[in-house]
Amino acid sequence: MAERTHRIALMGGDGIGPEVIDAGRQVLDALATREEGLRFDFERFDWGSDYYRRNGRMMPEDGLETLRPFDAIYFGAVGDPHLPDDLTLWGLRLTICQGFDQYANVRPTRLLPNIVGPLRPDLGEAIDWVIVRENSEGEYAGVGGRAHRGLPIEVGMDVAVFTRAGVERIARFACELAMTRPRRKLTIVTKSNAQRHGMVFWDSVCRDVIAAYPDLDVDWMLVDAMTQRMVLRPGTIDTVLATNLHADILSDLASALAGSLGIGATANIDPSRQTPSMFEPIHGSAFDLIGKGLANPLGAFWTGCMMLEHLGEPAAAARLMRAIEHVTSQGEALPPDLGGKAGTAEVTRAVIEALRVENG
Repeated sequence: MAERTHRIALMGGDGIGPEVIDAGRQVLDALATREEGLRFDFERFDWGSDYYRRNGRMMPEDGLETLRPFDAIYFGAVGDPHLPDDLTLWGLRLTICQGFDQYANVRPTRLLPNIVGPLRPDLGEAIDWVIVRENSEGEYAGVGGRAHRGLPIEVGMDVAVFTRAGVERIARFACELAMTRPRRKLTIVTKSNAQRHGMVFWDSVCRDVIAAYPDLDVDWMLVDAMTQRMVLRPGTIDTVLATNLHADILSDLASALAGSLGIGATANIDPSRQTPSMFEPIHGSAFDLIGKGLANPLGAFWTGCMMLEHLGEPAAAARLMRAIEHVTSQGEALPPDLGGKAGTAEVTRAVIEALRVENG
């Protein structure tokens, strides 16, 4: 089999991000020794809050051009309790997402073997979702501003931006993804009963798009009702399409219902493949865990599976997912947030050993 080398930008970012991305690199290196022809060319970037303290920027001015030649970006976390959240988020993650037009954010959720979530077992076992989040506009478009600072008439405004092109492309992406899943079921989340312009427009454009997919089973939910449905009737959900803000909130709830934010995986995808897509666990920077060796790396590993699928390595992605599931099913190397006592290094070793054993 011909050798396939994937050039990956490693960006740990803030907090526990460097720890879980380093663990992910170890697992991907171990995987490469067991998948014929698979190779990784990793390059590390120290951009983030510490870089900001040294340079006054979260990333270099030419950062996007530096990243452009890579096949993918493997990203840890962003956020520092000693810096404004809008500075860190917009200075790094959102700059990359918007700069590379990674407009499709994909977040899978299911209960891994032997993991006990907060729902009763029959409900938890029914969780098998993919949330598709519009990732370029909506409530996080960055349009707005502040005026009359410090005065009684001070005003702050964020404008939720919805364009026909933006809604059409994310709706089409969600429909195509839903069509690849056995149930061919799509739930579109809205709040058009209260947000009478942007969300009514969202609904209208989504209806136009789904008309081209008659084989899809489509239903609609107000975002507040969707939270109840995720808890009370999880088996009625499969693929979910929602705006930037709504999907951001719903996907955190989804990971919590599946056991922990520590296992959540995310892909920020440029479907055109003209620029690199970015893959990240969703748990955040978790500054309280820095240096303790307790960060859960499973979300980074699952994210690695998504990256492999995007890179055209489905067999390698499936092998890694089986190793993750083997470790959770055995229950001997679970991190504290999943009810175990294993540290980051122990969980990482267990997944690498599972890869080795499967390969014989």
